[in-house]
Amino acid sequence: MLIIPIKDGESIDKALKRYKRKFDRTGVVRQLRERQHFTKPSVKRRSQLQRAQYIQHLKDQEEV
Repeated sequence: MLIIPIKDGESIDKALKRYKRKFDRTGVVRQLRERQHFTKPSVKRRSQLQRAQYIQHLKDQEEV
C-alpha cells in the first residue's frame, strides 16, 4: 500500500501527481498486462533481441 504524506499547504493535485508517479514506478500495471497473455520464452528472447538491435541501430545513426 502506497502512503503519500501531504505537506502543509500542498494542493491535492500535486499530491495526486506524486502518488501516480510512485505507483508507476512500482510496475504493478505493467506486470498485470504481461500476465494477461503467456508468451513462450523463445518469443520473449527474440523480441528482446529485436529491441536491442533496433536501439543499437538508432545509436549508430546518431553517431554518423
